[in-house]
This record gives sequence, C-alpha cells and structure tokens, in this order.
Amino acid sequence: MTADLSWMLEDIVHNVPRARHAVLLSADGLPRGATKGLAEKDVRTISAAMAGMQSLSRATAHFAGPEEDRRWNQTIIEFSHGWSFLIGAGQGAYLAAAAAPDVDMQQISFRMHRLVARLGNNLTSPPRLNNEDAGGARGSAPRGENPGDKGFVLGELDQVMSEVKGARHAVLLGSDGLPRGATNGMSRDLADTISAAMTGIHAYSRVTSQFAGVLEDAEWRQTVIEFQHGWIFLMAAGPGAFLAAAAEHDCDIEEFTTRLHEVVPRLTAAATPAKGAGHA
Repeated sequence: MTADLSWMLEDIVHNVPRARHAVLLSADGLPRGATKGLAEKDVRTISAAMAGMQSLSRATAHFAGPEEDRRWNQTIIEFSHGWSFLIGAGQGAYLAAAAAPDVDMQQISFRMHRLVARLGNNLTSPPRLNNEDAGGARGSAPRGENPGDKGFVLGELDQVMSEVKGARHAVLLGSDGLPRGATNGMSRDLADTISAAMTGIHAYSRVTSQFAGVLEDAEWRQTVIEFQHGWIFLMAAGPGAFLAAAAEHDCDIEEFTTRLHEVVPRLTAAATPAKGAGHA
C-alpha cells in the first residue's frame, strides 16, 4: 500500500457522515490502499472478495440484457447493519467503501466518484467490456422461447415481469446453487448458469459483512449490480432460498423491487430450507 493513496481514501470517511471504511484494490484482489482502522488481514480479505465478486458480476451481464454496451457500473451490498459499495477506479482497479445503514447514498456515491477522478493521475480509465468480457453470450433467450418444462416456470414471477415495464427475467435458487424455478423464456441451462454465478456472488457478499460493520447475527439482505444496460438484483428469499432478477436500466427500480419482495414470501415454500443461509 502507498501512504499517499491511503491518505486520499480518508476523504470518504472524513467527509461523509456514517461512512466507515474505504479500500482501493486491484482487479486481481490485491489491496492498494485503505483507511485507518482496518487490520491488514481484513483489508486483504475484503480486496480478494470484492475482486472475485466483480469478476462474477461481469460474467452475468448478459442476464441483464442483450445490448452491445454491457459496461459494469457499480455493485451495492445491503446488510441489516450497513452497506458496501464497489465502483471502478481506472483500468484494473476498484474502490470499495462501507457505511452505516442511514448513510446518505447520494453523498457517498458523489465522494467515491470524486475520489476516483482525483486518483486519475495514478489510475487510468476503466476499459469497455466487450461481449466476451460480459459472459460471451449475446443475451438470454427471448421471452416465450426455449422456456423449459411447465413445472419449472413460476407464474407469480412471470406476472411481475409482464406488469412492470422494463422487467426482464427472474430465477429462484436454493443455497446449493440449483435453480428452483424461473420466469418464462429462461432455459434450464441459462437458469443453471445464472444460479451458479449468483451463489458465488452471495458468498463473496457475505465475506464483506465485517467491512460494512461489526454486528453479531448481521444479516445479508441483497446485492445489486448496475450495468450500463440494466440491473441485476440478488435478494434473500427466506431460509435456504435466493431470488435473482434482471431489469432494463430505465426500469422503475422501486416498483420492481417492491413487487419482487411481495412475491418472495409465496415463493419461499418452493425452496429447500437450509439453516443459516440468509445470514452473514
């Protein structure tokens, strides 16, 4: 770590009320700077987890839509006791920050992006993702094609997709990484691929719990991935179950997530319970 970069990171915790920590890391998971108060071991763990999660996130870009421009913008992880944020900080570098539950989201986002601009002399701009970077596929199957067998389609999720403008797909998965059902238009192969990636993203998300704050029995709630062309949401869906959903970038996110949370309790019974799967 360089003292200059670590000192620059202090801008976030000093100027954003309720901000807790910040870490600058390389794409291969090596720390390049951190704010005071984090043990070196924790900085290494956070850096490795954030890099792994970002790599998996890029592999799921086609789930959010088939558009050409699939640049990853940011990842946000919500816990019961705080937030973790991850944005690009130039080619091969990322900036992670942690904050309390009541942090001003706009303010911390502004400070993080401003810091990245200030780091511009040391870090170059992030590269555009090509189709191979974004998972290799040009997009998931169009709705109504290759839907899989009838028993695999979850009608209540399908209704949300049809009623919320910009909603695309959703898949219910268990803690074992296996899909329990999906919306119409998702083949079993696609559901298997997304479920495996989301299981990894969930595991990496949980590792960042200590970064967001120390609290006994802290609970992971959701991980949100924003791309240039759309959104992916991974949320807890009861013991041993998770829900992954995708939407266009201009979708009404509040309406979409509200509808998904309304459906989740009715979907929970479809998942195999697994003790402790929803806790960090």
